Amino acid sequence: MKYLVPLFLALSIGAQGQAIHFKSVLVDTHNDAVTACIEKKVSLDQDLTGINHSDLKRFKEGGVDYQLFSIWCDGEKVNPYAWAMREMDTIDAVAARNPDKMVVAKTWKQIQDAIKQGKFIAQYGVEGGHMIEDDINKLDTFYKRGVRYMTLTWNNSPSWASSHADEKNPKYTGHKGLTPFGKQVIARMNKLGIIVDISHVGEATFWDAIKTTTKPVIASHSNAYAICPVSRNLKDDQILAVGKNGGVISLNFFSGFVDSNFNKKNNAFRKNHKAEIDSLLATGIQSEYAMAIVTNKYKAESDAIKPDIEILMQHFDHIVKLIGVDHIGLGSDFDGIDSAPLQLKTVLDYPEFTKALIKRGYKDADIAKVLGGNFLRVYHANNPN
Repeated sequence: MKYLVPLFLALSIGAQGQAIHFKSVLVDTHNDAVTACIEKKVSLDQDLTGINHSDLKRFKEGGVDYQLFSIWCDGEKVNPYAWAMREMDTIDAVAARNPDKMVVAKTWKQIQDAIKQGKFIAQYGVEGGHMIEDDINKLDTFYKRGVRYMTLTWNNSPSWASSHADEKNPKYTGHKGLTPFGKQVIARMNKLGIIVDISHVGEATFWDAIKTTTKPVIASHSNAYAICPVSRNLKDDQILAVGKNGGVISLNFFSGFVDSNFNKKNNAFRKNHKAEIDSLLATGIQSEYAMAIVTNKYKAESDAIKPDIEILMQHFDHIVKLIGVDHIGLGSDFDGIDSAPLQLKTVLDYPEFTKALIKRGYKDADIAKVLGGNFLRVYHANNPN
């Protein structure tokens, strides 16, 4: 009989997880499916099983109601603003082909209506301030297109803000933190309703942004430095500052930001397959997607170095201990990463995260906050109309 108890508990948690998971409004603040679709010459409304982490049908099956799609290019891309327009055109076209399933929501009422109608909500997050090309007026165009957050920097630095990568680079000679123009950018974002995203930024930029913004911020895809000490994660004083600001930290699923032991293992994996990776890079594919192809090809080998979901939940526990359950959410980075915890392979696996919350004793109301309620609060504070 004692052997039936764990089985009963597992079944009970599974049933409860399914119920609260699909009852809640699940918001993911960061997914790179747009870039992945362009790179792979596929469309989000196709069945992309085995090709992408995400597609329109599997979002619904995984319980995702509301996705902020990353609009991204690296710092080497010529005409990044034009690239941003192309990426938004790509999702707009999917929505136009599927009006009964999906909407690019631009008002609070459209969000509420879509939730009631069971439609998938899409919005955009521009990942990197370099994409405005030092023209503050381009923020207005972004907002009209459905951009509802902008990450101040990617790994590269625009002229007006410094990234985490550049701030730790001894050869970097640019300005650290926000310039006066950078502070003007934040003021315009606050006025328009574009949420300030502090993922990827350097510490000087982080503190300048926190002091400058008048609205709650997000970290669209970041974890806790105390658990995994990489510069893309947030230190405890930064986490406390986001809580005081009223913002939300959305957990990133990338193994390298989850598990402090992953990078060493991943470097060995890359070394084993260097010739194949270099061959892919020579075709012009971006490095993130070259790695995704190789990890998918050598699945058993790549799975062997992935962390367990319990390590991701250590980040969750740490952040909640510091600032409470009202300031945390989901920012998977699916389709922009080549490795995630074993239980979180694709968008179909979001219920596994909900089960992990139930195992920790969280009540349904708090789980609903984590899955989407916390972000909706921050969204509405930035965009009341």
